[in-house]
Amino acid sequence: MEGTNPVNKKLAAALSGGAVLVLALSGCSDDKDDELNDWAKSLCGQIQPQLEKSVKAQQTIISTAADGKPEDVKKADSEAFQAISDADKAIAAALKKAGPPPVDDGEKIQKDAIADLTAASKGYADLKKQVDKLDAKDDSAKGLDAFSKGLEKVGKDLGEIQKQGDGALKTLLEGEVGDAISQQSECKSESISPSPSSA
Repeated sequence: MEGTNPVNKKLAAALSGGAVLVLALSGCSDDKDDELNDWAKSLCGQIQPQLEKSVKAQQTIISTAADGKPEDVKKADSEAFQAISDADKAIAAALKKAGPPPVDDGEKIQKDAIADLTAASKGYADLKKQVDKLDAKDDSAKGLDAFSKGLEKVGKDLGEIQKQGDGALKTLLEGEVGDAISQQSECKSESISPSPSSA
């Protein structure tokens, strides 16, 4: 088992460092634009359950990474990737429904964020398929090594998905749009970090 744990911890660390739409949103701004704040409130009200689902899924990967057996790790990662995929897809739909934020380049910000979330959703669904194909039952040294290498590839692909999704989501969470979103309690979420036992 020792061979698989470090790799899954890296997977958890990669996930915890990713730019997921919401993690650790903080800060305040003036109520200078009621229209923008109303838009942000409407959006956050729609996506709160999805944010919670995404955070919970990531916490599951991190907690299982510490001392999970291969079969537990496979099950937790598969379910978590599916949950994050579903959440990203739902957030993209909510953003489409909310319409563009009432700011300069609002339509571009909305369009780019939806494209990134849609791509991320597909990417996480693909990661689930990768994990599902791993053999977690072979507990021989060769089997554990193959499982560990499979997880390592999943971790690399996860990093690529997160890089692709960084740009437009950062734009969504910066400037006056980001300020408006950060004021909404529904859009705030505890940040994800690896558990002390996984260090």
